[in-house]
Amino acid sequence: MHSTAKETQKAIVVVVVTKSSESKNRKLDEVTRLAESTGIEVVGAFSQNIKDFNKATVIGSGKVAEIQQFLQERSVDVVIVDYQLTGSQISNLSEAFSTRVLDRVGLILDIFALHAKTNEAKLQVKLAQNRYLLPKLRQVRETSNKYGGAGVGMRGPGETKLELDRRRLEREIDLLKKEIEKIKSQRQVGRREREKSGVKRVALVGYTNAGKSSLLNALTKENVYVENKYFATLDTTSRKLFLNGENIVITDTVGFISELPHELVDSFASTLDEARESDLVLHIVDPTATSKDGSENYFQESMRVTNKVLDDIGATRNRLVVYNKCDLLQTRKKLAENEIYVSAKTKEGLDALKQKMAEMLKI
Repeated sequence: MHSTAKETQKAIVVVVVTKSSESKNRKLDEVTRLAESTGIEVVGAFSQNIKDFNKATVIGSGKVAEIQQFLQERSVDVVIVDYQLTGSQISNLSEAFSTRVLDRVGLILDIFALHAKTNEAKLQVKLAQNRYLLPKLRQVRETSNKYGGAGVGMRGPGETKLELDRRRLEREIDLLKKEIEKIKSQRQVGRREREKSGVKRVALVGYTNAGKSSLLNALTKENVYVENKYFATLDTTSRKLFLNGENIVITDTVGFISELPHELVDSFASTLDEARESDLVLHIVDPTATSKDGSENYFQESMRVTNKVLDDIGATRNRLVVYNKCDLLQTRKKLAENEIYVSAKTKEGLDALKQKMAEMLKI
């Protein structure tokens, strides 16, 4: 699903809060940044705390009417709902708003489609898109025909157009699975060779935009692509680092995010293997992640999400929490034994980090 549109698309975001423990501000900030990562201009934001779901539209009729009133006064290209919607809910909301509707999963998939560079990443993203579209095919086709099939949510990796046809999607899913399985087998061969050589492996993991790629560059003096956007880099990148007389391999993995679509978890399983099978996991954290007014800290939730993913995939041993961007902190907390402050930008703490890595790797 490829777009050649040049104009900046406009959108409104709608946040759905389902738990009392959830921060509405954090969810609004995050979905806005996600939208902006696709080049969208967010021109309005709405939120609703929900106890009893409206099966047809998720949000209540009063909130639907409020958004309809806004749309009468302001033209937008897409309404982004920060929730995983069914095909019928997408169709019902599109009808109510007379414009395209994109849910959280579709938005994250679109970002991945934009940023996929290598053949492996493109295959993984395309598989995830196909899995996402298949159960929603009829509704997506209808809304695409009615409100346009270009722009955010309608893009794919590379230049290939994704045809909205069930049989084609099913065949393509099977082919993509086989291609990805081949790549996974090749990765396993590479890992076995590294294991035979006795080379220690370190995985950089963390919430998206925590500074993993920047830290990789600072440690290895490389020039891996870095940008201040969510999911700016998707491809697994490995570099060598000379540490205490030994060469080790450091791998930068894809960033995590709350409510990561299961379609992407499944598709990127081979890259997550890097974290599970590494000798040391560096959990990179951005402690400066706060609300725009500075009243709320977000990094604890980011750490919780990352730790849950690591626990789920079995990457439970030998973790070191690395608080990046420490040069921006006004105050610093007392650190635990498995925590350290660094700044990829100013290089503060890098020598101490290397020493800690050597100790934990026993080299």
